[in-house]
Amino acid sequence: MRHTPHFLMTDLDEVRHLIRDNPWATFVSATSKGLIASHYPVLVDESEDITIVSHFGRPDEILHELGQHEILVIIQGPHGYISPSWYAPGDLIPTWNHVTAHLYGTPEILSEEENYTMLSRLTGHFEQHYPKGRSLNEDEAGTRRAAKGTIGLRMRVTHFDARAKLSQNKTDDIRENITTRLKEHNPALAHEMRRTQSSKPPSTTAGTPLGSP
Repeated sequence: MRHTPHFLMTDLDEVRHLIRDNPWATFVSATSKGLIASHYPVLVDESEDITIVSHFGRPDEILHELGQHEILVIIQGPHGYISPSWYAPGDLIPTWNHVTAHLYGTPEILSEEENYTMLSRLTGHFEQHYPKGRSLNEDEAGTRRAAKGTIGLRMRVTHFDARAKLSQNKTDDIRENITTRLKEHNPALAHEMRRTQSSKPPSTTAGTPLGSP
């Protein structure tokens, strides 16, 4: 991402929050045959650092050469166009606010049993929001057969680059006006601006490693 130190997001809890709220991820691999990208849901596997679990539909794992090298996982949070008409008179330059994280790591391939457990958890996580949500264990034999068409993965994030660009370079009154205008056009982005408005300024440390002193 563009080097913008004043928008850096380095707090691990904030990155986990972003992943939980925006689980549809983009997986990018630089393979021996070129760049490959796929899209799958992810869950945060609670740990001291940041670890995610997901699954690939076969044969995507072959195309990605999964487990053989580091990959990039992109998490895209709320984002949207910011009109200069919401700024002070004479300010004419628009921008695009966003919350985004680039996660890096080498995936670990899950066993067949681990994969089924992860798929059950993944399904349960989303089905809990539905009045008559389903569970894989309602037909374990059938869902286990279907699970063979997937391959599970766990990835410990070794380093990440995250940005919360939310008009922090504007005055408080302008930020308040932007947030108010976004409530109508983009409530998710407005909520994120409101949620982070009282937080302390981000660190200016570039590219955040995990597991280091």
